[in-house]
Amino acid sequence: MLTAQDTAPAMTAAQFGKLSQIVHSDTGIVLSEAKRGLLVARLSKRLRALNMADFGAYCTLLDSDRGKEERRHLLSAITTNVTAFFREGHHFDALARDVLPQLIARAKAGGRVRLWSAACSSGEEAYSMAMTVLDAFPDAAQHDVLILATDIDPEVVARAESGVYPTDTIAAIGGQRLRKYFDQQGDSFTAKPALKAIMRFGELNLHQPWPFSGTFDVIFCRNVVIYFDTDMRRSLWQRFATVLSSDGALFIGHSERVDGPAAQQFRITGATQYQLVTPTSPSH
Repeated sequence: MLTAQDTAPAMTAAQFGKLSQIVHSDTGIVLSEAKRGLLVARLSKRLRALNMADFGAYCTLLDSDRGKEERRHLLSAITTNVTAFFREGHHFDALARDVLPQLIARAKAGGRVRLWSAACSSGEEAYSMAMTVLDAFPDAAQHDVLILATDIDPEVVARAESGVYPTDTIAAIGGQRLRKYFDQQGDSFTAKPALKAIMRFGELNLHQPWPFSGTFDVIFCRNVVIYFDTDMRRSLWQRFATVLSSDGALFIGHSERVDGPAAQQFRITGATQYQLVTPTSPSH
């Protein structure tokens, strides 16, 4: 029996070059020649859905008036969504121990508190942030506290907003916390309204203009820039510096480091944990 990979059409070097250029310009993700097979496998499903015979027709579609919408499907196909609840747990420990006490005091005094999961994937990171906040500040929803969760992939954003997770993904939450924040429905668990009350979800491309004007006190952007080239990675660090409030916290992936010009604006406060020390935008 032939597999889907066996029946997948060939992708020429020119077609791979065009597609990888679109991916890079739209997302900053670099696809090396070694990723051609992966791209073929991922996009063959789109060809079948569109009833297209080859990648030449697909490239033509991307250049047409319908190409803008199809680019969203292209990006959904190639983005990697590896995530888990409380992944790299030391970050959530640091959030609770080092960052939240000051933010909670500000919120209780009537101030504004904002956290951002900047590549939220299917939402496990953002919900882990929300549980950490509510563990420390159960009344957060009665104050001006909000977690923004965004991702470039509209499909995973929709899954995140639904707040529904299969049983095999929730083990890291723990029994008591799971009962507190999720309702079981058959073989899945759904985030309770009290958890979602301090969360907002949206589609956002980190390399395009950001649709907000306020600053953030905490940004999680983990295991994302490893896919970017040097210029785009360093540009993103600088943009984060402009939207972090004074002394704001930035959490990044275990194999990532803030580098380039923005490195002078951050100090390391823990394992892949940074604090803005030279803000380039007004604080609250």
